[in-house]
Amino acid sequence: MTDRSADAARWRASLHSNPNDRIAWHNLASAEGDLGHASQAEGAARRAIALGLVAPETRLVLARALQAQRRLDEAEKFFDEAISLRPAYTDAHRDLAQLVWMRTGKADPALARIDRALRAAPRDAGLYLIRSIVLEISGDRDAAFAAVVTGLNAAPRDVPLLLQAARLCAEMQDAARALQFARQADGLAPTDIAAGFGLCEALLAAGELGEADRIATVLCTAQPRNQYAIALQATAWRLRGDPRYATLFHYETMVDAQKLDVPPGWPSLGAFLRDAAADLESMHGFTSHPLQQSVRGGSQLPLHEPELARPAIAALFAGITRAVRRHVDKLGGGGFAISGAWSVRLRSGGYHTDHVHPEGWISSACYIALPASVMNGADRAGWLRLGKPGIATRPALGPDHYVKPEPGLLVLFPAYMWHGVEPFASPEPRLSVAFDVVPEAP
Repeated sequence: MTDRSADAARWRASLHSNPNDRIAWHNLASAEGDLGHASQAEGAARRAIALGLVAPETRLVLARALQAQRRLDEAEKFFDEAISLRPAYTDAHRDLAQLVWMRTGKADPALARIDRALRAAPRDAGLYLIRSIVLEISGDRDAAFAAVVTGLNAAPRDVPLLLQAARLCAEMQDAARALQFARQADGLAPTDIAAGFGLCEALLAAGELGEADRIATVLCTAQPRNQYAIALQATAWRLRGDPRYATLFHYETMVDAQKLDVPPGWPSLGAFLRDAAADLESMHGFTSHPLQQSVRGGSQLPLHEPELARPAIAALFAGITRAVRRHVDKLGGGGFAISGAWSVRLRSGGYHTDHVHPEGWISSACYIALPASVMNGADRAGWLRLGKPGIATRPALGPDHYVKPEPGLLVLFPAYMWHGVEPFASPEPRLSVAFDVVPEAP
């Protein structure tokens, strides 16, 4: 049982003896939402509101639950209610901006409420950060950096703004300025792991490899299960020619590609994949990709309990679980759990930026439907690439391994491995699912 499962059970027990406790209803809604139980979270949040709880946090929980159920107009309404109760509520602003961006693919409507809030609170660092993130994801890096600079003029010691400035400078090939911002952030928050990550990134961008390696070692010691810390350490080793890199990125033994079994009830893998693709296509309703994720030129859909209960999707994950079991057994065995699942639909020109999954153990890509141009594989368009850092480095590094997608192929690899997807051009979409595997709690 996860901690949030225990929280939900505790609040349900509390409400059994005191059913009019509106705070307990809110807390239950929050726990159910974190567990991906959108319908239960909605019911609990509505009960808290009906009992008179006037709290922006409850409206935010309700809005998120409605969005998870794809009731998007209602979700926007309650995000707006949360903001009306707290005009500078950064969490609500971020989620609303993301929802509007994903629905429209346009930055201006996504920024409308944030700009209104900034006119009333022109020194709010969190609002400037969200504004920068929206502009960055829309492709306007210069405007994203300008938003950070304006925010730092108002709040010069804000660590998240400094880290955003450092990252944008590194992407714009201004490594010296990136390092200046990162050192300032780390000096202000020397125990903040995010500041440590930002400093290590900036050092790698500047080619300061010895110090980057040392900082990465400290990060790995502080958070030995954080896959991003491992990825930064591996990147420093690769740049320094350290043979330990090959032990972490040993593709022949660490990358496993398996074809899924044909599920019971379907005559062939192709017939099954067509049904799974139809289910997934019916759920992909967004125009654009979410904020601060790797997808570009497509949509990303979280898969919660209602989606996972559909017959074709349930059969898909039953087959995935069997394949993961085989892979884990090859690694030495042990219990595991699937932590989070989502589907990605890339359209022509779409790709994934290179990234890792900090909280995973094993990451994945499972291909459901592919354009003919990707399957032909002439120029690696739409292929999975591994090893290319998702951060600026000096010298720049490219991928050192590729996997050609095939319908029904499941690829498993360590969560610390940098991975992305090459762009492709086709009128047909590239449809996949992904998830993280984590060790089962003892």
